[in-house]
This record gives sequence, structure tokens and C-alpha cells, in this order.
Amino acid sequence: MSAEKFDPFISEWTSFSKNPNYNLIEKCLKMAQILEYPELDISKYVEKINDISNSLKAKIGKVKNSTYLISMLNEHLFDELGFYGAEEDYYDPGNSFLNIVLDKKTGIPITLSIIYSEVAKNIGLDLQIVGFPGHVIVKYKDEVILDPFYRGRLLTIEDLEGILNRNFGEDIEFVPEYLNSATAEQLLTRLLRNLKNAYTQSYAYDNAMKCTDMILGMRPESPEEIRDKGILEERLLRYDKALPLLNKYLELEPEADDADFILELIKSVREKSNQ
Repeated sequence: MSAEKFDPFISEWTSFSKNPNYNLIEKCLKMAQILEYPELDISKYVEKINDISNSLKAKIGKVKNSTYLISMLNEHLFDELGFYGAEEDYYDPGNSFLNIVLDKKTGIPITLSIIYSEVAKNIGLDLQIVGFPGHVIVKYKDEVILDPFYRGRLLTIEDLEGILNRNFGEDIEFVPEYLNSATAEQLLTRLLRNLKNAYTQSYAYDNAMKCTDMILGMRPESPEEIRDKGILEERLLRYDKALPLLNKYLELEPEADDADFILELIKSVREKSNQ
């Protein structure tokens, strides 16, 4: 592949996202700062979450019962502070930026789950974020599954099957692995892919490219991102950059479901670059 032009923002992101001294909240805010909000004060929004946690701590005292803590967490976030799931403008890119979600008190499953689990951690409740297909949720141990997008409601296996069916049709079956805890890198990647798709749909290809480069900063050999970078380079008419990326994708994933589409795109890119 041709040598990439050095991008200080991508370099900064890669270094920040891989630094164990920063937590998931800080990394999400750094993402927002690099992509859309260069003046964003990360410490200010960390303090907002701390304030939410401290006001809840003051109410619960020293009680350690998990059922009580979850109930108080839901009451505090959703009844008193008014956080809610953004059903009407679900695909608004702002719903993927933690600073906007904290300001507007509305977001999508992944951003609400990140805030929910962070506040829970600050009151001594260890909730794990679950990268469930199509709808991020949280769990307490392995028995209690909660949905912060719908006010922290308790989910059954039937509810989870319903989420799968709505998002992917009835051919996909629930498997226990879908409830594995997500890593910070997986969550950051998922957020960036949400944003990449939103930017692509609104023809903001440069922003979509930045998302792809940020994922590649964390996962340099991700076939999906190499492919998408190639597709974006083609849409930006940079055929000399698109071709090696698309070829690299097929080299990594020769049996990919979209191999025929990529082969056709390569053929088209070659024809255009020879004109």
C-alpha cells in the first residue's frame, strides 16, 4: 500500500486510546474532541459524571444490596435527571458523542450504557457493558440483564431474542456468547463505526474517513476497515489510494461475502484511473 500521509490527530487518538491511564469515559470524550468538538474540555464532562454519581451516593448511604442500588440508579438517572433513549432521532451523530449525550440527556444504547455503567461503578456496583448484536446493554454478574436505553428495564431471554429478530430477522438465534462483556476497544470501535455509517449516509466522506483511520489506529489489520477505507478513497476520487486497499481486503478475506462487489469496484477503479 502507498505510504500514508502523517495525520497528527490520528496519531494523538491512537496514543490516547491505547493508554491504560485513561478510562473509557475519557476515551469517548477524546473521540468527540478529535472528530467534532476541538474545544471540548474533557475534565469538565468527567466532572459532570462525578457530580451525577456523588448526588446518588448521598442518597443511598452505605447500602450495598445490588437490587436496591440498581433501583436507585434507575430512579436517579431516568426519573430525576431525565435521561432517555433517543428513539425519534436515533441516527443523529450527536447521540454517539458522550458530551452531547450528557448535555441533552438523550442517547443511543451504547452511549447510555457507558454512562449508566460508569455511574454504577462509582456507587460500588460492578456492571459490565455487553456488546449485544444491534443493541448494547449491561449486565450485573451473569443473571441480571438491563437496558439503559429503556430506563434500565430488566431483560429476559425472550426480550433478547426479540431484539435479534427486530434487527436481523428470525433466522438468527440467541447464543450465550452474545452476553459476553465488551472491551473498551470493542466499544470505541462500535461507536466509531456508528459515526462512520452516519457520515457516509450524509456524504461527509472526509469525516467517515477519519473514523475509519481512528479504528485502524487501534486495529491496523481490520479487514472491514481496510475495505471501507478503500471504498471511501474511491468515493473521494483518489483511485491510486483505493486500489491497493481494496486488493489488500481481498488478500485478507478471499472468501468474503462481498468479494464479487469488491472485484467489480476494483475493475471500475482501474478503468477510471486509466482515463
